Amino acid sequence: MKSHRLARVSEVVRETAANAILFEIKDPRVKGVTVTRAEVSADLQHAKVYVSIMGTEKEQSLSMHGLKSAAGFVQTKVADRLTTRYVPHITFVLDEGVKKSIEIARLIREENERLAADARAAGTSVETSDEPATDARADDDDLGPDTPELGR
Repeated sequence: MKSHRLARVSEVVRETAANAILFEIKDPRVKGVTVTRAEVSADLQHAKVYVSIMGTEKEQSLSMHGLKSAAGFVQTKVADRLTTRYVPHITFVLDEGVKKSIEIARLIREENERLAADARAAGTSVETSDEPATDARADDDDLGPDTPELGR
């Protein structure tokens, strides 16, 4: 099957699942859910809908159970929207990409803060060893333009 057709079907599945989860599912377990992407098999028989769920591990587990029980409802909504011979069987998969990207951003931020602290520590030790040079420059600035010692 053509890849652009699969991409279009995947996008329809993603949009329909996101709308159904956001506006139509009444299950109180399903909250804080974001549909990140959808993958449809080449024969259009199966679709994986990747979701990101904010909250603790327990809240994520409850939301996944709610989504699994609502998979038939979402599949019906997809069937209403698609005009294909087969309606893909919907399965929800927890997408760890968002969680991992937040963790990577945190690690990068901590490393940058550590490097900045090291640079500040190195900068203060350099300034203390260069104090006489700093004082000499300060004295040089105090001299006016008419000072004969410098030949200005």
